[in-house]
Amino acid sequence: MPDILVVDDSLVDMRVAGGLLERRAGWTVRYARHGREAIERCEDFLPDLIVTDLQMPQMNGLELVEWVRGELPLIPVILMTAEGSEQIAVAAIDSGASSYVPKCALADELVVTVSRTLAANQQRRGHRRILSALSSVRYTLANDLDLLSAAVSELRQLVRDRWLFSERDTLRFATAVDEALVNAYFHGNLQMDRQLRIENAGQYYALAEERRNQEPYVNRRITLQLDVEAEQVRVHVADEGSGFDPSGLPDPNDPSLLDRPCGRGIVLMKTFMDEVEFNETGNAVTLVKQRAPQADAPTNAEVEDTPG
Repeated sequence: MPDILVVDDSLVDMRVAGGLLERRAGWTVRYARHGREAIERCEDFLPDLIVTDLQMPQMNGLELVEWVRGELPLIPVILMTAEGSEQIAVAAIDSGASSYVPKCALADELVVTVSRTLAANQQRRGHRRILSALSSVRYTLANDLDLLSAAVSELRQLVRDRWLFSERDTLRFATAVDEALVNAYFHGNLQMDRQLRIENAGQYYALAEERRNQEPYVNRRITLQLDVEAEQVRVHVADEGSGFDPSGLPDPNDPSLLDRPCGRGIVLMKTFMDEVEFNETGNAVTLVKQRAPQADAPTNAEVEDTPG
């Protein structure tokens, strides 16, 4: 059953909010007088939701929201705002709060807002529990750049939802996968000449658009597979082109490649991933990125402790 922590330095307001919540059958309500005390309470037990005042001594509601977002991201926070502080509350929502309720409307809105937030959070936790059981995903993709971008977006969201990397490394991971797919599209399945891109980019992209609708290119596919392992994430990208000689790859430490239209993708892949390995024929690449414990990742207990 839901366990709710109410945080307010005003004893009167605390009891009003808590009293409204305690009327709901099955809800357990606990209390803290300010943000610092709320953190101490969270060390003793993990609430399913926090309701907090905005203006408090020692640690205010906005600071508490930021702490919860960093340390306990599965726990939603609802702010109670006094008159005139709604603008600050909106800013707090931008920082990670789930919702806010004006104190003048607690009797009408608090229980409804908490109930809806708990229901939405339960669904979100269920989604994360399903994702935590996902070890592999595989796509077979046509020669369509929009489809490739959609696949990268899906993998990026999956990685973010699983807390596999930091936000910075998640972006780098997605960039490396995107570069691998683009290489498989242009240089693999469509067998486009890099030199043409250097000499005439417009002609290069026009020819690529023609080829993707012509034989034999039109029926070629790109395979994208992600495998989540205990200590690393492995991505395999393969095309159905004739391949190339991997021994002729550019030096990833050459900074001049970043300003050139060709070779940049290989540099980014090798910079952003821990391992990049092509097969002997050059039509498949495996990207490996090591997993590291993240400060904002939930513990197994937090994931399993789904309310209700």
